[in-house]
Amino acid sequence: MIRWRKGEVVRVRREWPGAVELDVAVAEGECRALAYPPLVGRPEVGDTVLLNTTALAMGLGTGGYAMVVAVPDRLPQDPSGPGHLVKARYTPLQATVLGADEQGSPHHEALREADSVDGMPVVVADLHSALPAILCGLYADSPGIRVAYVMQDGGALPAWFSMSCATLRQRDWLCGVVTTGQSFGGDVEAVTLHTGLLAARHVLGADVAVVAQGPGNLGTGTRWGFSGVASGEAVNAAAVLAGRPVAALRVSEGDRRERHVGVSHHSLTAYGRVALAPAQVVVPDLPGGFGAAVREQAAALATRHEIVTVPVDGLHEALKASPVRLSTMGRGLEEDLAYFVTSAAAGRHAASLLS
Repeated sequence: MIRWRKGEVVRVRREWPGAVELDVAVAEGECRALAYPPLVGRPEVGDTVLLNTTALAMGLGTGGYAMVVAVPDRLPQDPSGPGHLVKARYTPLQATVLGADEQGSPHHEALREADSVDGMPVVVADLHSALPAILCGLYADSPGIRVAYVMQDGGALPAWFSMSCATLRQRDWLCGVVTTGQSFGGDVEAVTLHTGLLAARHVLGADVAVVAQGPGNLGTGTRWGFSGVASGEAVNAAAVLAGRPVAALRVSEGDRRERHVGVSHHSLTAYGRVALAPAQVVVPDLPGGFGAAVREQAAALATRHEIVTVPVDGLHEALKASPVRLSTMGRGLEEDLAYFVTSAAAGRHAASLLS
């Protein structure tokens, strides 16, 4: 259940589009907190804030913040303008946004009859941390292309939570972020993953889309109980819209959990059981016994998908040049190189489909 605290803002640590990181004094001392100004207004030093401290109390690695729910003594102004999509519905912070696909949108006509993404490569990944690595692989071989990130709602709902997305937008590594389902805060809002992919193509003019959940995935250690199962559904959505689904495997050599060593059971379930449409499954040509084990595990997906082996030469150097810090489950580039190289290989393959 929710843990609540009241506190006083003692300093503003940093901010990026849509989010402000704060230090807040509470009864137990100081804690790190995060506020989304578009929802609650911008807290200032000295403000009293109402905090949801659930994630902080649980020690969540990705979501280890107290969340500012309200600045009770200085409420933000009521929003004005169009928008009829309600996201995070029937929660205390439900928000009304303008959906690209709704009748009041300037993009409604473009999307009303849209039924195809015109063969656009759609790279599907399990974890949000794969996004910058996929982009490293894409841009290493195809600089200057337009790439949109289509965010599912299996992790964080506000796209503002992702510092990586903010930096990638600022560096023009993303032409835009599309938030789908219950997620919100992107450059473009969409009701479903399907209209999100259509918006990436027809509103943002993307050459390639990358689909993944937001930061903070959920898993239970069971075959079906993990939020990344939606990556299989993303393959289906890309295929039904005449896209070219490219499946990025979740591969690790540094994870201590056996079910995630080599090819994660998440990928084997999502692509092997949930994805009913065929995709190109990218297998990196990793060296040594570990590489051989990955190829053997991935071979089980060949009954439904096309296995594509991609060379990895130069990808380590491309990853080291990433404009954002690479991290997955607390492990950096050198601590789990196989994970990031595998994601970059999927980007490299998607780039090859554009030529």
